[in-house]
Amino acid sequence: MNQTQSDPTVQPVPASVVEAVDAADVTLSNPKWAVIALGANLGNRLETLQGAVDALGDTPGLRVKAVSPVYETEPWGVEPGSQPAYFNAVVALKTTLPPSSLLERGHAIEEAFHRVREERWGARTLDVDIITYADVVSADPVLTLPHPRAHQRAFVLAPWHDIDPEAQLPGLGPVATLLANLDRTTITPRPDLELHLPD
Repeated sequence: MNQTQSDPTVQPVPASVVEAVDAADVTLSNPKWAVIALGANLGNRLETLQGAVDALGDTPGLRVKAVSPVYETEPWGVEPGSQPAYFNAVVALKTTLPPSSLLERGHAIEEAFHRVREERWGARTLDVDIITYADVVSADPVLTLPHPRAHQRAFVLAPWHDIDPEAQLPGLGPVATLLANLDRTTITPRPDLELHLPD
């Protein structure tokens, strides 16, 4: 028989407190979804993208759940043929990291690959861009969510749609609808190339 109920100095834990603790625990064990776009147009582009996927997978508090097919994209805003084409992909992940920490991790992964940068003028060994974090909409200039130009970029929306046909860009609607309004001739699927989930 439980004697604590009759002991006036020992009060049962209110149900509301139990629920609050349970809710907090659920938050920790069910992290937030985030979508990250990867791009590379210098060096071994496929190897770099896989390295970025693996580095994300090695991040504490983060688990890569899906990796898109690879697309080849002509660089924006430069003379045709003046830069190598980009390889682009999108990663869907779950994380307990706040957006600011996820951004820091993305920058650290970019820095790790900048060591092999061979030229400037916009060409990049690696781009790591946070596209969405849960349903967060933020105008913070340090990290604007969702990514302010994602809805204009077929090289983001097409691979994202491949891994999540029902995806929504917060505040802007279904990815499928946004993609349908873009010119897809600027991107080329590369079914001969494949990225793998981290081991």
